[in-house]
Amino acid sequence: MKKWEQTTVKLTALATIAMTLAGCSTAKSSTSQGNNPGKTIKIGVNMELSGSAAGYGNQEKQGIQLAVNQINKTGGIKVGNTKKKVQLVIRDNKTVNTTAASVAAQLVNNDKVVAVVGPAATNAGTASIPNMTKAAVPSVSPSATDPGYTLQKNGTVQPDIFRACYQNNFQGSSAAKFVTKTLKAKRVAILTDNSSDYGTGLAKAFRQAYTGTVASSQTFQEGDKDFNAILTALKHKKVAAIYAPGYYSELGLIIKQARQAGINVPIIGSDGMADAKLTKIAGSHNATNVYYTTPFSTKAGATNTTAANFLKAFKAKYHTTAPTFSALAYDSVYMIKAAIENEKSANSVKIATGLAKLKNFQGVTGTITMNQKHNPEKSIVVEKLTQGIVKQTYNVQ
Repeated sequence: MKKWEQTTVKLTALATIAMTLAGCSTAKSSTSQGNNPGKTIKIGVNMELSGSAAGYGNQEKQGIQLAVNQINKTGGIKVGNTKKKVQLVIRDNKTVNTTAASVAAQLVNNDKVVAVVGPAATNAGTASIPNMTKAAVPSVSPSATDPGYTLQKNGTVQPDIFRACYQNNFQGSSAAKFVTKTLKAKRVAILTDNSSDYGTGLAKAFRQAYTGTVASSQTFQEGDKDFNAILTALKHKKVAAIYAPGYYSELGLIIKQARQAGINVPIIGSDGMADAKLTKIAGSHNATNVYYTTPFSTKAGATNTTAANFLKAFKAKYHTTAPTFSALAYDSVYMIKAAIENEKSANSVKIATGLAKLKNFQGVTGTITMNQKHNPEKSIVVEKLTQGIVKQTYNVQ
């Protein structure tokens, strides 16, 4: 979902080699019967706890641990007529694709987990798929958003791969609907982070769905600090809004410099902006008339009892407001719990079956139904910042 999903040609080649080797190591233990629980239900965590994605990975870890603590306090997960407590096996993939593949092999072959939460990033998750598939153990990624993540190269679904978040193309097209129907902006500029699949994918989806005029298209790179040339190029294009999907590190500066240049039109972005650091970088005064799509809003508690309870529990445990990635990871654990209870089995093959059949699951991030491509169908939220504070939310259907 994030900029750390990028990978160089060299890393891709290394990942391919590592997956091949890891795949060989899993062949002997491959079984169509999957893994079974023992006295406890072992759930693995393959997560970016260090490296460039550690900020996101540790947020997800918090959501996972909160969910498991709550489940175990009530006696565990009901498996038929008995209850079994959950045992977490947490491993750090260090935001390295080859390590993610190795961690997957360790979790399914050595630790004998029956399900895995993570990785957070699409590339790390993709690297782990061969080992998950050979062991017939399902994984739920809280935040891998690339449209092809849950699909094989021939377009058929990966049988053991699921996610709790929506796809980039859904997020981009939803933003286009919001800009058209709610903001009624008939003329926009698009600023694209062309250094990541995340940025380019969102921009492409927005452009395809937007029915108005794209008056200006500009690009930038991860790590850029000065956006004045880009902003000057679009200043006189008479746009009614700017669509700039990306991450808080760059978008905070874009917002700040746009406002300083006298560009006060709405700036619309993506879930990479859903972090308090955006306002710190942009300045609270500048972070006004700013919108972004997100799978979870802290305002959700007003209408969603599950979300309200989660927000209260998270605040009590961690003494801070729950971030989006913690909410997605929390839902991931409860999706696995629902699959086990619906199938009355904690066998890993049965869990995958249960996840595929998930319907009207009441989660923190909304009501979830898993579609045939193992993507959750749920509504998307747009948050509006005024003076750096979320003042209003919109549901986009």
